[in-house]
Amino acid sequence: MILTVLSALAEPTRLGVIALLADGSEHCVCELMPKLDATQSRMSRHMQVLRQAGLVVDRRDAQWVRYRLNPDMAPEIRQIIKAVLEASEKHERAAA
Repeated sequence: MILTVLSALAEPTRLGVIALLADGSEHCVCELMPKLDATQSRMSRHMQVLRQAGLVVDRRDAQWVRYRLNPDMAPEIRQIIKAVLEASEKHERAAA
């Protein structure tokens, strides 16, 4: 399980999705695409990987599918996500 989570987080677009969903809100692919410079088909593939890793859940809302972080994630997985996001932020600040 942890290797699946780390593998999912290793891809920059998927890490970006997790960072955006970390605000606690639901987001549809149409909102994520421009923020992450990704096409709809590419975003859908990334969301599938994140769902399979148990990191996000989805909810159908008419023609839209809305995503949020999985509220039932194990605490140790939440800690991993928090650590990866913090490390990513530090790396971005250092590179700037």
